[in-house]
Amino acid sequence: MAIVIPQQTRNWKTKLRTIIRESRRLPIIPSILLTVVLIIPSIFAPLVAPHDPLRGALRDRLIPPVWVDEVTINKIVVDKVKPGFFNEQISIRDAQRKLDRDEATYITGSGEPDIGEELEVMTSPGGRSQNLLGTDKLGRDILSRIIYGSRVSVVVAAISISIGAIIGVTLGIAGAYFMGWTDAIIMRLVDISLSIPIILLALVLVATRGPGYDTVILVLAVLMWARFARMVRGEALAIKEMDYVGRAKVAGSSHIRIMRTHIFPNVFNSLVVMCTLWIGFVIILEATLSFLGAGIPRPTAAWGLMIADGRELIVSAWWVAFFPGVAIMLVVLSANLLGDWLRDRLDPKQRQV
Repeated sequence: MAIVIPQQTRNWKTKLRTIIRESRRLPIIPSILLTVVLIIPSIFAPLVAPHDPLRGALRDRLIPPVWVDEVTINKIVVDKVKPGFFNEQISIRDAQRKLDRDEATYITGSGEPDIGEELEVMTSPGGRSQNLLGTDKLGRDILSRIIYGSRVSVVVAAISISIGAIIGVTLGIAGAYFMGWTDAIIMRLVDISLSIPIILLALVLVATRGPGYDTVILVLAVLMWARFARMVRGEALAIKEMDYVGRAKVAGSSHIRIMRTHIFPNVFNSLVVMCTLWIGFVIILEATLSFLGAGIPRPTAAWGLMIADGRELIVSAWWVAFFPGVAIMLVVLSANLLGDWLRDRLDPKQRQV
């Protein structure tokens, strides 16, 4: 006796199997890294940050990460003189003589140490649980500043990519569809935009407008719209020659409707992939501008500013610049891997391979 499975049940099982099969192909590690390092901190920064990113205490300056132990050394008092009744110091002349013979270590101490007495001197403090990743030269918590710095990266990347994509897609489709002088003017504007040195443009805008979010977003938008326009134009040139576009023209559809209904949906997949791939580049560029003083102004917590603050302390306090650099590396790598995965999934040619 045959058992007939209802069509609705088969569809439900088929959809479930499809979802499970596709979920196995997701880039798990890039997705987790983007979520943990960028998305969650940027949304819930006030809840997950242990300290105020702008407040610090000089007594807590340059505290190392929690796993670093304090460093102590035993130093020997080699000699002392009493130039004053209340003043006492180590004799530099006698100490240097013994130092040259590697017989002792010279220190400048207080109190009344005896000659030959060993003093345990702490040369660097150890980490503590209140500051998991240490503090900077102003005593501000590194972890809290990294968490709030993710907000800066998300806001700048989202707004600048959106502006660049809207302008670039609009002009790219218009140039490919109308051709003639419209396409020529748009392509010359693209060439001019691509030829502008981005760092020089940023420095000029900073000198005229001052550093800030608007300056960084303007620089990035000027940089990106041309790349979006060139990419979209190349695909739109092929799409507008398709039969369904010709039928739409014969049916009397307006130019705006054809571009919106028939051309834009066919370049949307490539647009999503390009936006994803540009996330890492925008974050690096924003950090570079902030590092050079042409981006986000102090004391805002930005990853580029944190690296700039730690460049002079890279030997003595490596954690100040190291952890923001690791955050940038993880986000950029994850965004690039996710963009490659999206390109493979959304591009029909890649799926056939």
